[in-house]
Amino acid sequence: MPRTGRPRAFNRNEAVVAAMLMFWEHGFESTSLAQLRAAMGNISAASFYAAFESKEALFREALDQYISTYGQVSESFRDKSITSKAAIEQGLRRSARMQTESSHPLGCLLNLSAVTCSPEQKHIRDMLSKEREKVRGWLKECIERAITDGKLPNSTDILMLVTLFDTFLRGISSQARDGVPLEAIETAITQLMSIWDTLSGRTGVEVKRE
Repeated sequence: MPRTGRPRAFNRNEAVVAAMLMFWEHGFESTSLAQLRAAMGNISAASFYAAFESKEALFREALDQYISTYGQVSESFRDKSITSKAAIEQGLRRSARMQTESSHPLGCLLNLSAVTCSPEQKHIRDMLSKEREKVRGWLKECIERAITDGKLPNSTDILMLVTLFDTFLRGISSQARDGVPLEAIETAITQLMSIWDTLSGRTGVEVKRE
């Protein structure tokens, strides 16, 4: 039987955004129901469960909210209107800018919420892992497109490149949380992308940026 409570006196979308920011800052497990209810306007427990059923269900909504907004920086990896190299570099730079902005919690929710989960919350870690796997898939497709287009040789180690770029992308979270300035991360991205030129046999190639 559905739970009942007093009529909700809050905006659902605003509540999900507030929850997203709490999960982003503290992680899934460390964010308490009391913190969530307070962030949503001090709603009652009855109203919370009537609206969201559970903390896990709310987290899924908050995760979807993150992916459809801040997480869109990764969509650059899927941009086929530009070269594969430009798509990857653009995605890394957009992610670096987003993760270091002070208008919201630093880092990436997909990474930070996973590392703060205990073994008992394996299903939450698996949920986040699936989302990160999607991004690795986009990187793989991007690199395969470069090989098909003749921008990288057929001998290119695709798995190595995917791991290289994905590891850097995930590492931005800890750099951002540690206060490493965007300028330093941007410089590191420039050096990282020089590996692409080495593999392609070309050097000094400029990538068009935003």
